[in-house]
Amino acid sequence: MPLPSSLAELKNVSFLVCDAEMSGLDPAKAELLSLGWVRAEGLEIVLGSAGHRLIRNRRSVGQSATTHQLRDCELCEAEDVADVLGAFLRASEGCVLVFHNAALDIAFLDRAAKQVFGVPFLLPTVDTLLLEQRLLQRKERPIAQGDLRLGACRDRYGLIPHDAHNALSDALATAELLLAHVAKRGPGLRLRQLL
Repeated sequence: MPLPSSLAELKNVSFLVCDAEMSGLDPAKAELLSLGWVRAEGLEIVLGSAGHRLIRNRRSVGQSATTHQLRDCELCEAEDVADVLGAFLRASEGCVLVFHNAALDIAFLDRAAKQVFGVPFLLPTVDTLLLEQRLLQRKERPIAQGDLRLGACRDRYGLIPHDAHNALSDALATAELLLAHVAKRGPGLRLRQLL
């Protein structure tokens, strides 16, 4: 399935909103532990498309378990990273990916794709963190520490709090943020305005 044109109206674009949980912040040292995703079609979240996969770890999750609540005992029976990446790529066919803080998630997905498939992870991506950063900068509002966290961005739109640090929950929260951001900017937006 082909990817949409950058000139496509957002109501005609399929998005796969994603989140990853990792054992640390350095992709050279840490591992992907889980991936969560949900589609947004016609500017609506498609709950039936949601996916959440745990990834078998090679090393201990260590102190990161206090953040994402994933323990070694839960991950030792999880899926292999190759199987999870395969399911993720099938789910993303024809979609533009959406992340909150895409640079971090993409760095881990890129490393995994190179290890599993021998190629980099190259798909068009929208980053809700960068969208919110640009919006605050246009308003000439100083950006304080924490202003771009997912919860803080959602608060500015009056979205209800969510349980953070679960890949599927964060993907759903990011999907809601994306749709709130688009609604605030008005109808007729085109994909290139988000890239």
